[in-house]
Amino acid sequence: MQRGRMFPFRRGVMTAVCLCTLLSCSAPDDDRDLFAEAKRLHDRILTVDTHADTPLLLLRDDWNIAEFHAYKGERRDSRIDLPRMAEGGLDAEFFAVFVGQGRRNPESYLEAKEKALLLLAAVHEMVRNSPDLVDLATSPADAYRIEKAGKRAAFIGMENGYPVGKDISLLKEYYDRGVRYLTLCHSADNDICDSSTERVHTEDEGLSEFGEKVVAECNRLGMMVDVSHSSERSFFDVLEHSGAPVIASHSNVRSLCDHPRNLSDAQLKALAEKGGVIQLSLVSGFVKEPPPDPERERALTAFHKKHGDWRKIKDKKLRDEAREELTEIYEAFSGRKATLEEFVDHIDYVVRLIGVDHVGIGSDFDGGGGIQGCRHVGEMPNITQELLRRGYVEDDIRKIWGGNLMRVFEKVIQTAEKS
Repeated sequence: MQRGRMFPFRRGVMTAVCLCTLLSCSAPDDDRDLFAEAKRLHDRILTVDTHADTPLLLLRDDWNIAEFHAYKGERRDSRIDLPRMAEGGLDAEFFAVFVGQGRRNPESYLEAKEKALLLLAAVHEMVRNSPDLVDLATSPADAYRIEKAGKRAAFIGMENGYPVGKDISLLKEYYDRGVRYLTLCHSADNDICDSSTERVHTEDEGLSEFGEKVVAECNRLGMMVDVSHSSERSFFDVLEHSGAPVIASHSNVRSLCDHPRNLSDAQLKALAEKGGVIQLSLVSGFVKEPPPDPERERALTAFHKKHGDWRKIKDKKLRDEAREELTEIYEAFSGRKATLEEFVDHIDYVVRLIGVDHVGIGSDFDGGGGIQGCRHVGEMPNITQELLRRGYVEDDIRKIWGGNLMRVFEKVIQTAEKS
């Protein structure tokens, strides 16, 4: 792709000053042209983001997703609202019903279920309150229909199988309320499988017998199985037991950023062989390893000395306060954010390793996502601009922005229909 004009030399060699002046003038023109084409592309294709934690904001009395919220760079600023989805050309969002991992006993399971139902109700209320702006989607066909009508499509995913507890019948209840993927675990082990972080077991025990039943029930219902957050053994166990392709709704490449939340080359190859897709996250720490920060480590040491294992705090109010304190520490010592170019490096890597049919985007906005160059949903065309700059053609971009995910979704539905 031509990135600048060619200027013929009529009289010997131009001075370096003149050449630099000409090149500096052409680059902005190229950027404007690429951005304009990116915007046009977003008008022509279905664009899908597979993970955002915005439902937690829906519970706030002082925040309305139907209103435009300017991003000011503050920690509590929302990254997504319906007007900014339109501004950023994002057609469909998987809103995450997220319940953090807690104690594994009947009382806690009930509490987790109640929280999940509260978040589900909030998503449905959003749709009821803004029928001209958004509609609920439960299938790929819904997404294309809603996009054609000029509205945003609201899918629902459940992040963490904790609200399932040990009651397999709850999966059908959540499915009937619109949930179309299940992230099997979160940042700690649960009754379904072991997590990639904060494991209870010294050895990775993978998918449990109950977890095998959960995967089978997801296949039966037509609910996508999400392996983001799962341990390596859990990941491979899921691929073995699932009769349908699986997704990683918000993960990145471990070879580029050595974090346990990211997928190794072996995992990526296995995911592709199963027909699945990795949806790359905009969480800075999963895109680029942060440099050592002694002050942050001291703050974390003091936090753990004060609270111990904060997830085991029985009092919910105190546990929430501890979680907020930990979030503030990470925000205060976040350091340099990864760049959009570094994020697209992850796309390039996946494409080279397993092909363009197995990669997409799962921002994790309002759950930690946000990098330099793509801080909120309104800036999502910047990703497409960079893809164009690197020579990706429209068909590739269509796949990355949702085509691959919709293909997997269709296959999951077909698998369920045959069961």
